[in-house]
Amino acid sequence: MTRIVAGEFGGRTLHVPPRGTRPTSDRVREAIFSRLEHHGVLRGARVLDLYSGSGALGLEAVSRGAAHATLVDAARSAVEMGRRNARELGAHGVEVVHEKAERFVATPPVKAWDLVFLDPPYDVRDETVVSLLEHLATTRAVTRDSLVVVERSSRSPEPRWPEGWEADARKSYGETTVHYAFAGPESHEHPPTRTDPVPVLP
Repeated sequence: MTRIVAGEFGGRTLHVPPRGTRPTSDRVREAIFSRLEHHGVLRGARVLDLYSGSGALGLEAVSRGAAHATLVDAARSAVEMGRRNARELGAHGVEVVHEKAERFVATPPVKAWDLVFLDPPYDVRDETVVSLLEHLATTRAVTRDSLVVVERSSRSPEPRWPEGWEADARKSYGETTVHYAFAGPESHEHPPTRTDPVPVLP
């Protein structure tokens, strides 16, 4: 059973897709958010949750004071669960996008993200994770104050962070290792802004 750990919706149960996702355990999520609160990055933050599954990470962030969360997943069942969870929690400022993470990050957002969660299935190749991080850097989707959190198998190497990013910590919890880095934009020309509509919860 997956629950919101703390905050406005603390203790509330989340629906999880029946298959194809690997929800972050409550123990690991609690440890992640303890570190995020230590850094003071949650209050009023704009949050991107890639490979969102049930939306547990993004919704936990909103529960703890984030202003907005975008949940992105390519699996229709995950998108349906994310929408259902946000609706039943009454979580405002949440949008759920049915799209591949690689396609989503290829176009910059209207405004940079303050906090990014990247929690792909463990069988996603390390090269794909690196490519996603590079897109976040080159599209100016993050700033030097943004914190990026990557969750991987403990057997995987530390992600290769884009140039200018600063690794903050690496914490292991059994089969799961969580990597943290502060981001910094590379000096590229600013690409065109995302113009395609993003579905927003009613």
